[in-house]
Amino acid sequence: MTARPFLLALAISAGLLTIAGCKKTPEAPVAPGGIATTPPPEGETADQFIARVNDELRKGYPDLTAAQWVSSTYINDDSERLSSKANERFSIQLKGWIEQSRKFEGQPMSPATARAITLLKLQTPMPPPNDPKQLEELTQIASKMEGMYGKGTYCKGEGSAKVCRQLGDLEAVLASKDHDYDAQLDAWQGWHATAIPMRKDYTRFVELVNTGARDMGYADTGELWRAGYDMTPAQIAAETDRLWTQVKPLYEQLHCYARTQLKAKYGERGEVAGGLLPAHLMGNMWQQDWSNLWDMLQPYKDAGDLDINQKLDQLAKADEAEEMSKLSGPDLPNPEQLADLHQVAALSTAKRMTERAQDFYTSLGMPKLPASYWEKTQFIKPRDRDVVCHASAWDMNMAGDVRTKMCIKPTEEDFTTIYHELGHVYYYLSYNNLPPLFQTGAHDGFHEAIGDTIVLAMTPKYLQSIGLVGEQQQGDQALINAQMRMALAKVSFLPFGLMIDRWRWGVFDGSIKPDQYNKAWWDLKAKYQGVAPVTPRGEEFFDPGAKYHVPGNTPYTRYFLSHILQFQFYKALCDTAGYKGPLYECSFYGNKDAGKKLQTMLSRGASQPWQATLKEMTGSDKMDASAVLEYFAPLQEWLKKQNEGQTCGWSSGPVATAPATTTKRN
Repeated sequence: MTARPFLLALAISAGLLTIAGCKKTPEAPVAPGGIATTPPPEGETADQFIARVNDELRKGYPDLTAAQWVSSTYINDDSERLSSKANERFSIQLKGWIEQSRKFEGQPMSPATARAITLLKLQTPMPPPNDPKQLEELTQIASKMEGMYGKGTYCKGEGSAKVCRQLGDLEAVLASKDHDYDAQLDAWQGWHATAIPMRKDYTRFVELVNTGARDMGYADTGELWRAGYDMTPAQIAAETDRLWTQVKPLYEQLHCYARTQLKAKYGERGEVAGGLLPAHLMGNMWQQDWSNLWDMLQPYKDAGDLDINQKLDQLAKADEAEEMSKLSGPDLPNPEQLADLHQVAALSTAKRMTERAQDFYTSLGMPKLPASYWEKTQFIKPRDRDVVCHASAWDMNMAGDVRTKMCIKPTEEDFTTIYHELGHVYYYLSYNNLPPLFQTGAHDGFHEAIGDTIVLAMTPKYLQSIGLVGEQQQGDQALINAQMRMALAKVSFLPFGLMIDRWRWGVFDGSIKPDQYNKAWWDLKAKYQGVAPVTPRGEEFFDPGAKYHVPGNTPYTRYFLSHILQFQFYKALCDTAGYKGPLYECSFYGNKDAGKKLQTMLSRGASQPWQATLKEMTGSDKMDASAVLEYFAPLQEWLKKQNEGQTCGWSSGPVATAPATTTKRN
């Protein structure tokens, strides 16, 4: 799930930006791709410089996003080439702006201009090298890797018996309630094998972006990423450690309980030596969300049914039946007609799911999505071409052309993902009146937290009100079921949100060498998540590449921070709505006061330090996980009781962790 706000798009998407407001001279050097890198007007002040950059960005932004949209929704050699060349051209322009900004260091300027220059310099996830040939190579590799991920296919068998599956189908195997050990292992290994060819390209990619970071004055790309948080790189690293320390005990209890249930299901195969969880058994390709293990981990079988998959499946079947009823004549539809029917029905279901998500936002006083959203969004996987199905939200022109890109299926996971992605979309719409350099989140974790704040408000009562679950039982057992349901998505994610950038920070600073990429990946997954593969994963593999954000070069610390912030935001909005009960029962659906407060925060964009925006929203200028612990307090106490007598924690092998502990009754 990814936002594509402006400053992220600077690095991973690109298009042709015309140079406005500059005098073009015959002597102006011409970069590859035909963009003249003209000098700034003589006598230009810092304030005028930023005004010019903002104007050029706004005018050129539709070309910037169009190139990447096409490369993600029509994957082929041509779109990959167009994206690569567009990225190269824009990277040259970006580099020119950054270099021009240096002449204003120490000069008088408005606070807004000083902040804009800082953002221009820092929020560049793929720093372009100065050397034109290296820049061209970098953009080619970046487009190639994203295309490889989108086209990734695992084939098995020969001849007429050959079966090929892409990520969505392989994920469905892991999510299946059959919980077939061998089928899940095959699907998991099959998808991870698709990343093997990326390894060489990624190694070179790291060399090139580090060159770009050094050209900008940073030690490496990881340091540049950490510099974008209104604090020093060392401070944000320490901040994430502090937040993880707050929530780690809760995760350890959930991990302990899950391991017990896996061993009950699979016997000794339900655990890897040292108390680690088998990677392919967690219901998710990357073990970042354990929701698909609900039938196995549900605390009380008869205490409220919160599984909305059945209702969504019924919705999809109703749409198919409606399309079937439109067919006339005695003949059954041929395979092509039937496939078309399924597509039309799937699109109808996907739009209805999205309309339901939109309803939550409009209930808070936000506007309906523009008509262009419904016309241009990719709702489902097309039959005729390869696309990147990874869910993402897009602002195409800074003027209301917003879209999402998904391959929606009628599942709980996709349903909540829609709510998440619309959080990005409403962020875009709320700050579109700001100068382009401020059109992003207060920090990147804010952008990811908005939609998930709404998901937290999707309480059992809310789900009942929209007809996705039946009348809910009351009492302690129903509460624990509801809490477990949420924890399998939220708590399970926390260590994963931390470890991906821990790996990349090490890769970028050289402490993780190319010949240790895979080992370091699994060492960190063991350290933070307590998971491990059940078969050897040597350096012939490149398992990091099996996660979109690695070949897509999307920083990931934002997702960890968002899982802390969303609970802070949720508590603040519940307080604003006048809610007085237990935090976990609050839904601010329909509350205009909460909606106004949320919209105020969104409208700030990155126009001020995130600490100021956070304080306006929550009353505190510090990120804090206490709301997470308050929300899950009943579940944490229940887990401790369930885990009594168990040896909780795990041994992660080469990477040391805290020693295992036995949970005892106080």
